[in-house]
Amino acid sequence: MELKSSEKLAINYHDIFDYPLTSEELFRWSSSKILRSKKYFFVKGRNLIIKKRLQNEKYSRAKLKIAKSASELIGKIPTVKFVGITGALAMMNAGKDSDIDLMIVTKANTLWTTRLLCYWSLVIGHWSLRRPRNKNEKDMLCLNLWLDESDLKWDVADRNLYTAHEIAQVVPLVNKDKTYERFIFNNKWILNYWPNSVRIRGYKEKVISPDSSFLSSILLILEQFVFKLQYLYMKPKITREVVSKTRAIFHPNDWGKVVISKLSS
Repeated sequence: MELKSSEKLAINYHDIFDYPLTSEELFRWSSSKILRSKKYFFVKGRNLIIKKRLQNEKYSRAKLKIAKSASELIGKIPTVKFVGITGALAMMNAGKDSDIDLMIVTKANTLWTTRLLCYWSLVIGHWSLRRPRNKNEKDMLCLNLWLDESDLKWDVADRNLYTAHEIAQVVPLVNKDKTYERFIFNNKWILNYWPNSVRIRGYKEKVISPDSSFLSSILLILEQFVFKLQYLYMKPKITREVVSKTRAIFHPNDWGKVVISKLSS
């Protein structure tokens, strides 16, 4: 069977994550318009990853229940606009000992206050949370991607094949005021890498009007104070993590470089 270059790229990319593709997934992750009839597509000699994928789907179903329950809890916080699954679990490819990666989008100017409220809620509820440098991560919640709704667009310097895939594979669990749609719209550049991965239908970007009320001014002062406290606590541990007033991205390993390097070899 002759595959197009975009289909080969899709298969080789997912092979890095031991993830053979079905015909529908091959269509989603390549620019080809033709669906194939075989169940899985994979790199020659890598047929054993089919068994691994099926095992990971079983593990992922159990982790998905945890993610949904935790998201329902923190989604009740008024300033939480979106909660989504990222990483391996978003592809239903999480291993037995994997953690549960979540992405949270907050109301404008409330990221760090919201983050504090989320962690308090989860700690009080006795949820297992991933700790820095803790090797035991099985079924633990890892809230490693936080975005303020006013800063959803990915930085140009960080746009590549890997980050495009990570954005496209996000699975919404809590989605208020079409925040997920806004996130994808602001990052439609991902279609340059994975043209069929998501659909953007008639969404129009809305300008977020600043709240000038007295209560908002008080909350903004609180937000600045809470940010400084958390930043001072994190500062000695920061390596390549992104920590700002509108973003908190805790990815200490540059998987983008790893993936691109493997595809090039």
